[in-house]
Amino acid sequence: MPIDEIRAFLNDYFEVLQTQDMALFERVFHKDCVLFSQQDGVQVTRPFAAYRDMVQGREAPAKGNFPRQEELLLVDFLSPTMAVLKVRLRLFNNIMEDHLNVMKHEGRWMIYAKHFYRVGSV
Repeated sequence: MPIDEIRAFLNDYFEVLQTQDMALFERVFHKDCVLFSQQDGVQVTRPFAAYRDMVQGREAPAKGNFPRQEELLLVDFLSPTMAVLKVRLRLFNNIMEDHLNVMKHEGRWMIYAKHFYRVGSV
């Protein structure tokens, strides 16, 4: 069932953000993925390579013993192989909301575009 595949994919996505497992990163984010945000009047555009370097270069939230909070808010299937996902998660002391454009690639779901926004902090 596609929703079960999406939930399994999101488990990997959340794991990547918390542990910075770079092998898993390569399975979650497509190499052509681009990330976008606007925060405090500043627009951020990060291609895959820049985001990969950033994630790889920071200390993993899991090492800081930050509590995990992860929630799937919305799944909108455009087709059997394309969907938009809305998730909320804690990353360090930030509450983030992400909109993920995902497609199936070689039999597995991958992120092709990500819009993210810090909705709060704890």
